[in-house]
Amino acid sequence: MEGREPITVDGHKALQEELKRLKTIERPRVIEAIAVARDHGDLSENAEYDAAKEKQGFIEGRIKEINTKLACCEIIDISKLSGDRVVFGATVTICDIDTDQKVTYKIVGLDEADVNAGRISVQSPIARGLIGRNVDDEVTITTPAGSKEYEIVDVAFK
Repeated sequence: MEGREPITVDGHKALQEELKRLKTIERPRVIEAIAVARDHGDLSENAEYDAAKEKQGFIEGRIKEINTKLACCEIIDISKLSGDRVVFGATVTICDIDTDQKVTYKIVGLDEADVNAGRISVQSPIARGLIGRNVDDEVTITTPAGSKEYEIVDVAFK
């Protein structure tokens, strides 16, 4: 995967949907807003025009960013994965050895990560510490908050 960013099928679909929305809804809307603001006269002191142009710059930048991401991604179909080894796309349940508290994370691409929804980036310290390990392995994961000992309780692909 040299130079390619892994992404799940759902993550790829979400980027495609955002790109479509930006091109078909947001871009025409901001072009219209610029036209309306232009009709209000002097552009040098027109806050509406400045705000619309700034939004247009953001939309065009995001479109370019998404196009680059889609071109440089490798789609991983999690439904075709199995086993008890932690890899990209796995849903991993770990148990804190000190507190016996369990937590479950799904390892996803950078753009899909949402720790509140239980999805962590493959580039995060926790994911890097888990990748390549198996169920029942004990791992020490170093995060900015310090080192913690965990046991891998379960690996699933869903």
